[in-house]
Amino acid sequence: MTSSTNPAPDSRGVNVVTFPRAIPPEQVEVLIVGAGPSGLGAALELQRHGIEVAVVDAATEATLVRAGAAGVSARTVEIFRTWGVAERVRESWTVPPEWNRGNILVTSVVGHVLGGAVPDAFSKRAGSIFSREDGVRRPQTVFQQVFLDRLDELDVPVAAGWLVEDLAYDTDGVTTTVVDIHSGEKRTIRSKYVIGADGSKSTVRQLAGITRTGEYATRRKWRYVVRTKGGVPAQLGPAPSASNIVFNNHYSGFISALNETDWRAYAGPLPLDYEPTEDELIEGAKHGFGFDVDLEVVSKTSFFESTRISDEFVRGRVVLVGDAAHVRTPGGNLAEGFGDVANLGWKLAAVLRGFGGQQLLASYDEERRVHNWRVADHALARSVANEKAIAKIRALGVPDDADTGPEAAARRAEIESIVAEDFNLSLGIIFDERYDYSSVIAYDDDQAKTDTDWSASVYMDDARPGHRAPNGAIETGGVTLYGRLTTWPTLFVLSDDTSAVTSFAAAAETLAVPLDVVYLTQPEVRAVYGSDYVIVRPDHHVAWHGDDQKLDARAVLETVYGRALKQRDTHSGDDASEPTLTSVDV
Repeated sequence: MTSSTNPAPDSRGVNVVTFPRAIPPEQVEVLIVGAGPSGLGAALELQRHGIEVAVVDAATEATLVRAGAAGVSARTVEIFRTWGVAERVRESWTVPPEWNRGNILVTSVVGHVLGGAVPDAFSKRAGSIFSREDGVRRPQTVFQQVFLDRLDELDVPVAAGWLVEDLAYDTDGVTTTVVDIHSGEKRTIRSKYVIGADGSKSTVRQLAGITRTGEYATRRKWRYVVRTKGGVPAQLGPAPSASNIVFNNHYSGFISALNETDWRAYAGPLPLDYEPTEDELIEGAKHGFGFDVDLEVVSKTSFFESTRISDEFVRGRVVLVGDAAHVRTPGGNLAEGFGDVANLGWKLAAVLRGFGGQQLLASYDEERRVHNWRVADHALARSVANEKAIAKIRALGVPDDADTGPEAAARRAEIESIVAEDFNLSLGIIFDERYDYSSVIAYDDDQAKTDTDWSASVYMDDARPGHRAPNGAIETGGVTLYGRLTTWPTLFVLSDDTSAVTSFAAAAETLAVPLDVVYLTQPEVRAVYGSDYVIVRPDHHVAWHGDDQKLDARAVLETVYGRALKQRDTHSGDDASEPTLTSVDV
């Protein structure tokens, strides 16, 4: 147990993550501004492609109580595995792992379950029908500490306490001026590219003159952390649920554990000019817990339910990822940042190594900006729908937890039906990261007409170009198709007919581009992909599929590496304008 006068337990060393204090290099291939999860993830991604990177950040630490994200989906864990950190993240828990049972929908933490119960983890096999991975519930500081440890092993410099003051870029690169926040010393860093991963108020974005589109919020919400004095309250039992979405007459939202004594809670929506008092926050959290508990507020942060997306993700030699590129209604924002990084990394590396065309880098904007608008629109619409559902629940009236009579049970059953309809899992948000419009994907001729419409709530594996490649084990020991991908696009041969390999090898040699070849002749794989050959990108997306009939291997590789001129029209009905493409010399 922990006394209220002591800090919260920190057995995993992530209550405070201290960034390294170092002198940034004078020259590097790619400078990353921002040591948040997206920035550090970008460093891991680029490093695995052999790119020299360095990270700078004005901050010197990150704290658990102010951590934004509290977990990531299976799709993100797939990306973590390519960086070699998936198991490290999983083992770096801050909440006892037996507390994590998924998001449970309840009338209070100690009240009645309304939905969201998950199968017994002890008997459940790993992964699902859509992924070989499981999502993992860990706070944002865990990701930062794990990433920092790995970057240190790889000798990637991370320099904290350096504020970006100016950017000046030309046809050869970028000169970034940084200032030591303590001494005032100024230094310049010369790089081929700068990645802005410095959050929603991005200095890099502003210095690059990149504007944003979207509306400002008219209300404000609050995320805060309360600490239970005296350790784990007896009312919670020995192993409480760590992640609870509460619906009652006085509180709605998450009550979720960050460690054994610190719990995240929410307040609002409230007027923009109103800041709740600590007493108000504590009272709200008590209603969420469902019993009188001695609490103190240790952190509070405001946030907004609005969408602001950059009009360009790439401008010249400046690239934006994560919150620097897009902010929206909370819920999965961190995952979108990691998706940005996975999409960008191999493209930027190919351009820097001279075999990727500038169209390849421009396709980062084409693919990710459209995707982020899609997700943002859904997040905002879902937030509005959830508020209406909560109003409907409160109009019915949530019975007191102590009331177990038949009338209360009937009322809870009615509330359960509302919850089941409005608070379901969005499989499309997690897995359907399709790219409908991209100049570097060789789509089927009729695909614009035959592709199903994107849906936030529905996902089915689809092996056509632009879609996330279906994954599965290719040996009894568990190695997967994703595990056979390298740092560049991979040609999978899915039948005994290998005649097209010669054509691709010749085209790759002529164009001087890398292309690995993997032979997977199991009929089960061929049945899933529906073609004899498929090219899968390092970010797990199908770039092309087909057979050796009417094959133009060179044209395919020119498209995949951004060296073709042809562009594809957007899907019929998609509200996506053609992006502005900027070309510079490497």
